[in-house]
Amino acid sequence: MVLKELLKLSSNYYVPFIERGCLTTASFFILMKKDQFIFGVYPVLEALQAKAPVDKIFINQQSEANRFSEIQELAKEQNVTVNTVPQEKLDKLTRSNHQGIVAYLSPIQFTDLDTLVADVLAQSESPLLLILDQITDARNFGAIIRTAECTGVAGIIIQKKGGAPVSADTVKTSAGAVFNIPICKVDHIKDALYYLQGSGFKVLGASEKTPNSYFDANLTGPLGLVMGSEDKGISKSVIPLLDGLIAIPMVGKTKSLNVSVACGALLFEAMRQRSH
Repeated sequence: MVLKELLKLSSNYYVPFIERGCLTTASFFILMKKDQFIFGVYPVLEALQAKAPVDKIFINQQSEANRFSEIQELAKEQNVTVNTVPQEKLDKLTRSNHQGIVAYLSPIQFTDLDTLVADVLAQSESPLLLILDQITDARNFGAIIRTAECTGVAGIIIQKKGGAPVSADTVKTSAGAVFNIPICKVDHIKDALYYLQGSGFKVLGASEKTPNSYFDANLTGPLGLVMGSEDKGISKSVIPLLDGLIAIPMVGKTKSLNVSVACGALLFEAMRQRSH
């Protein structure tokens, strides 16, 4: 059995990891009903060497500096995010002997920004891209993906660090839409905005702190729509780079909407404008 076959398994038990036809008894590959991840030095190293779709790697911040050097080098080459975290976080992810390292496997392959922008511009004169500025809740992420796919969004851009991974919860909440829309990871949202604007996109951000109603905004043409995180909204360093801010008018006592609900309102308005 090879790595690709292991990755297709969906049962909730341990599977021995095979390396070059030899059983590595100290290593285990685990697929959980809720999330899919691997732990231990050799499983993570083997996954990277096999170019498995590793999403994020968590390393014990108290580990020896050189212990994971080979893993970190491969992760850097493959643009995989590596986070140093307390021992307690790793213990929450798995009760097994994780050896100070846990990696999430993504159910999708991410695309790069250059390819995404080139592809969407080749397919449409007025593509709509969604930029998520550190959305942290996996279910919000999945709900947004579902709405984006339903409203004709051509692609989604997320930041490598600070946001929710594409987990089992994300896939479930998206109702499978995550498999039907390209998702791009970038080092910094700011760099993505510069690139989009240089490629002819107008970039607008959603914020309740502006008087500009989205009903009055022009949401046609090549457009990037930025949605901020659940608790902080759009990052302060990102706002000055935007071409404008838009808000959803509110008449009740509640001051804001859930980010996935707000995103849905904006995307359906964009779809309405683009259909005329």
